[in-house]
Amino acid sequence: MKNFNPADKIQDLQYFGEFGGVNPSISDSSTYTFLSAKTMFDTFEGNAEGCYLYSRHSSPSNLYLGEALAAMEGTETANVAASGMGAITPTLLQLCQNGEHIVSSRTIYGGTYAFLKNFGPRLGIKTTFVDITKLDVVEAAIQPNTKVLYCETVSNPLLEVADIESLAKLAKKHNLTLVVDNTFSPLSVAPAKLGADVVIHSLTKYINGSSDTVGGVVCGTHDFINALKNVNDGASMLLGPTMDSLRSASVLKNLRTLHIRMKQHSHNAMYLAEKFEKDGIKTVYPGLASHPSHELYKNMINPEYGFGGMLTIDVGSLDKANALMELMQNRNLGYLAVSLGFYKTLFSAPGTSTSSEIPLEEQAEMGLTDGLIRFSIGLDNDIERTYQMMKDCMKELSILN
Repeated sequence: MKNFNPADKIQDLQYFGEFGGVNPSISDSSTYTFLSAKTMFDTFEGNAEGCYLYSRHSSPSNLYLGEALAAMEGTETANVAASGMGAITPTLLQLCQNGEHIVSSRTIYGGTYAFLKNFGPRLGIKTTFVDITKLDVVEAAIQPNTKVLYCETVSNPLLEVADIESLAKLAKKHNLTLVVDNTFSPLSVAPAKLGADVVIHSLTKYINGSSDTVGGVVCGTHDFINALKNVNDGASMLLGPTMDSLRSASVLKNLRTLHIRMKQHSHNAMYLAEKFEKDGIKTVYPGLASHPSHELYKNMINPEYGFGGMLTIDVGSLDKANALMELMQNRNLGYLAVSLGFYKTLFSAPGTSTSSEIPLEEQAEMGLTDGLIRFSIGLDNDIERTYQMMKDCMKELSILN
């Protein structure tokens, strides 16, 4: 991975518009015409390279974006979807059938957790949730009918780090498919280079970066992506989570600046994490030496893009967390909002928002406390000024002396 720079791979892709535009032309059509009936038939069967039938199958705009994201992740190809969940759920349904089993990290995005915990069993697919940082526990959970090992590179919201290389070896040993959600760490980590079979992103977050588009992507082999798109039994094809061409074009343009944005997100998050920890605030950030997986993550990342823009602090209670978030929003330090990757800092109490699907007893077991605030640190130019203003808010509420 040392010689793999995903930003260079994206930059090296060259797309010209239909009339020589520096951006590729947007395919604003749901259906496409043919000069012969045979070509239509061949396209429907997947045997006509460069021809398009219907935009749920594929479109030029979606293929451009998919190609760029595959280059970023170092996979053979990719398929974009209308949302992150529109990428995650078809992937798992393509890999698992009635009577089969998944081993998943216990700390994952609430929507993914709800799908695995509540919806999967309706289809005969059961999941065992484990502490993904304990490889012996992960292996002990594998059953004869297990098909998938699922995790997030950096977990939402507790920021646990998955040892992808070791998990990949474990998956190979037991003939499992390792699926990794890399939403929190684009460019910093390339899971496919560490052995992951399938890499997923919510494009809504860092990759798009402007909180105006919902999207997802599945990156993998030609065989797997073709299986997802198969007209007879492909989960993506038949469930229909198709990304709109206009949105694909928008995400592709924003992708070109991802490397600049991730460096600033990481720089600002590291600065704040170090300051908060020094102030005595319970702070979790993979870039801190106090993080239990700091050394592991340090050896996984491309250091040019840092440790990412996500951090958490614990202020002791939900009342204090809510008061602090409301005050910071009033002082224009960010927005009390879910999601991440925006130019402004976003903060939320995940136990009552993005992880609320997880039962309270399970939240307590995994260490998700009432006072936990998840921050997606923004692109502030003067992060010292931001820190001083946040510190003033904490002092005003007696969170800091």
